[in-house]
Amino acid sequence: QVQLVESGGGSVQAGGSLSLTCVASVRLYELTFIGWFRQSPGKEREQVAHISTRSSDTFYVDSVKGRFTISRDNARRTVYLHMNDLKPEETGMYYCAATSAWGAPLDDSSYTSWGQGTRVTVSA
Repeated sequence: QVQLVESGGGSVQAGGSLSLTCVASVRLYELTFIGWFRQSPGKEREQVAHISTRSSDTFYVDSVKGRFTISRDNARRTVYLHMNDLKPEETGMYYCAATSAWGAPLDDSSYTSWGQGTRVTVSA
C-alpha cells in the first residue's frame, strides 16, 4: 500500500500563495500519475492537477491554469503544487493521490492511494 503525506496547507489572504508537498512512501516511477484534488465546502471533489511520473505530461483544471504549477522530484519521492493568486473559493482540503494505472489519469476512480489531506483557507 502506497502511503502519501501532504503538507504545506495554511491560511492566506486572497491573492496569496501556498506550496503544497506530497511525499510518497515508494519511488515515484513505481506509480504512473500523481494528482492533487480539492474538496471545498459544499462542492464535489475536484481534480486540480496531475503529473506523470514518467514524462513531462501535466494537467490542470481550467480554473487554475496560469496560477498553479505541479512538479515532482523523483529523488525525493515528492510532488509539489505551487499555488499563486489564490481565491476564497479555493478554500478546502487538498489531497494528493496516486495511481499505477495507465490511460485514465482524469478518472478519480483510477487513484487507489490517497493522503490524509492538508487544509487551505483563503480569506477575502
